[in-house]
Amino acid sequence: MSEYKTNVYPVLLAGGSGTRLWPVSRELYPKQLVKFIGEDSLIQITIKRLAPVLDAENIRVVCVKEHLSEIARHMEEIDIMAAGKIICEPCGRNTAPAILLGMLHILKHEEDAILCIFPADHVIRDISAFHEKLRSAINLAEVGYIVTFGIKPHYPETGYGYIEGAGEITDQAFSVQRFVEKPDMETARRYVDAGSFFWNSGMFTFKASVMMKELKIYQPELLNKMKTLVLTEYDISRDDYQLLPNIAIDHAIMEKTDKGAVLPSDFGWSDIGSWKSLYDFFPKDQSSNVIDGDVIAINTENCLIMGNERLVATNNINNIVVVETPDSVFVSDMESSRDVKSIVKKLKEKGRREYYKHKTEYHPWGTFTVLEMKDNFRVVKLIIYPGSKLEIKADASIIKHLVVIKGQAKTTTENQSGLLNRGQSMMFTEKQAVKLENPGEEPLEIVNVELDFS
Repeated sequence: MSEYKTNVYPVLLAGGSGTRLWPVSRELYPKQLVKFIGEDSLIQITIKRLAPVLDAENIRVVCVKEHLSEIARHMEEIDIMAAGKIICEPCGRNTAPAILLGMLHILKHEEDAILCIFPADHVIRDISAFHEKLRSAINLAEVGYIVTFGIKPHYPETGYGYIEGAGEITDQAFSVQRFVEKPDMETARRYVDAGSFFWNSGMFTFKASVMMKELKIYQPELLNKMKTLVLTEYDISRDDYQLLPNIAIDHAIMEKTDKGAVLPSDFGWSDIGSWKSLYDFFPKDQSSNVIDGDVIAINTENCLIMGNERLVATNNINNIVVVETPDSVFVSDMESSRDVKSIVKKLKEKGRREYYKHKTEYHPWGTFTVLEMKDNFRVVKLIIYPGSKLEIKADASIIKHLVVIKGQAKTTTENQSGLLNRGQSMMFTEKQAVKLENPGEEPLEIVNVELDFS
């Protein structure tokens, strides 16, 4: 049972592109979908920590279309029905358009909604303290404030923007003096010493009616264009959406409004914006290491080591990040690990697929994993979800050989249909297409060997 059942809507922003935690996070599989350490992805963790204060039925997730099916799967894994809860952007246009899009969808059904905006890829250590601040934020929003959660800084950080608080309003909140961009180290130290500056968490709570009035004043162009797009009965086109201003809610509203309030918060928050911040957040072993996967660490201290499919062995290293994935390995000293963005940029310039996607691709029907690929052959593994189907199309000069390794496959070609059980196979020529369906209740696993005779 939630404390707020009716008009309070958590809106999760899940539009990240995934470059800062490469090679685990990628453009087609951003960090909110990643299970870094433990059984839950970041978006699942974000949803779970809203209970019992907020009602899971009111959750809305704003994401780009490429992530829709996988976000839905992650929601349903934790028993949250995704139908009607995911709002798609044709492309990313920063937080102000994303928040407005979600708000307009909610206002179709709830005239007096209160929105709680949360990035879907942040982490919080002290959940009870978070709940306490969430209640305070809702109370402030009910009387007309646009609340931002300001994180009490325990050290100077140049990777975050800051909010300066002014006079105390109520409920331990302060009016907003100003928002400040990411500072240099000397300035960050001054902010921490002053005691009136807080990290900008990107989390907000407000009444939709209050935010709409502020948008009419400060962002009328964005509001009018978005209203026109949302009122249409068709999907919003990418071309139309790209014409919207690419602006953060901080710049669009929070720096201008006189209704802003900063709520000082100290609940172990991190945006997991780098491998260093991931290391800082997780508990350490007796050698001050954070280790996940099949790892043997000898004389290794103060390191983050993550394995995926292979054994990772380290010897006599200190203050190092080692991250292994099926197609890439990232190694860096801890302090410079945030510079991984420059590697992603280089990969993109070279046209390398590793910046964009993993060997495993996620689809509504299941997953597609490249096991091996050479000039004249390719071996892939298909996992087809129960009740799902896909078509493998004909390819000129390519012969395909399918082997069922788990489950039962229903196959349909132009001439016939049949069933393939575990261990059975079929081969079809470059002129044949085949439809595969999983009629069972467990995932169907198939290995497909493709031979190119061109």
